[in-house]
Amino acid sequence: MPAAAARVVLVTGVSRFLGARVANTLQADPGIERVIGVDTVPPSTPLGRTEFVRVDIRTPSIAKIIATAEVDTVVHLNLVTSQTVSRAKVKEFNVIGTMQLLAACQRSPDMRKLVVRSSAAVYGSSPMDPAVFTERDEPVEAPTSGYAKDAVEVEGYVRGLRRRRGDLTVSVLRFANFLGPGVDSPLTRYLTMPVVPTVLGFDPRLQFLHEDDGVEVLRRMTVEDHPGCFNVAGDGVLLLSQALRRAGRPYVPVPAPSMSMLGDLGRRFGGMSGFSPELLRWLTYGRVIDNTALVNELAWRPKHGSEAALADFLSARAPGPGVPLQLFDRLTAAFSRGGPPG
Repeated sequence: MPAAAARVVLVTGVSRFLGARVANTLQADPGIERVIGVDTVPPSTPLGRTEFVRVDIRTPSIAKIIATAEVDTVVHLNLVTSQTVSRAKVKEFNVIGTMQLLAACQRSPDMRKLVVRSSAAVYGSSPMDPAVFTERDEPVEAPTSGYAKDAVEVEGYVRGLRRRRGDLTVSVLRFANFLGPGVDSPLTRYLTMPVVPTVLGFDPRLQFLHEDDGVEVLRRMTVEDHPGCFNVAGDGVLLLSQALRRAGRPYVPVPAPSMSMLGDLGRRFGGMSGFSPELLRWLTYGRVIDNTALVNELAWRPKHGSEAALADFLSARAPGPGVPLQLFDRLTAAFSRGGPPG
């Protein structure tokens, strides 16, 4: 539905690929007077007329920025999903940072809209999952660790803000895994290993979202009013084995306990960040979410299905070096015999 034009928009996590793309898209809208991008480190790509402010949203400084600039719309994209720092630091960014940001939003008389990046990981991954998750479904096994648990907590704090500030338009977006030429994530590094380990006995169903479609959803949620919680994913489903065949990646099924060790090798040799517990469960049981509510609300559907998002990513990405093939072969052979090499 049409909304009064956002005047001053603040985008968190602007130094990451999604935040930078969203800021650049919003600044092109003539109806938006100012776009302010915040992050703890300067962006590596030009942001045009977006005003970058170096600030840690875990500190009270974020409230000063929102108040001084008379921010009326906040697009919160600062959910850290890759454990490049310690788990404690990631939780601080995700949960404590969100708490500070929401407190600032609650106090600001100028605030009228909040758009929050969440994750489909809030549904968890379990062998007892329904075939498709809708927004009304609860996880069969709630996430107990990692960014998935953080996302659950973030959504809880957002619901609290909605109760306290009923005048705000609040949109929560549960994104499937992003793919596209500009995406660098644990998933993309996994897909470009020279030989990919999979969990023995499992071939999970996966969904992807093209980065262009994700940016368009965030743009629409910012310039229009669409309150509620929405699953965001491309149409269609791929089995992991299908995705790896399309990627031209040979894969080796290994026992589940061995996956973590191979992820550690990927961290050492291939620039990976290892296999987090939530990524391992996803690579075991998969997850499929229903995007019908989003399509109906926006009268629009993603231009790229899951298969097309994967194809576009693969066409633009040269495979990384990953774990040396000889070492990988030796290890997977040993693991298949029942344990790590001596």
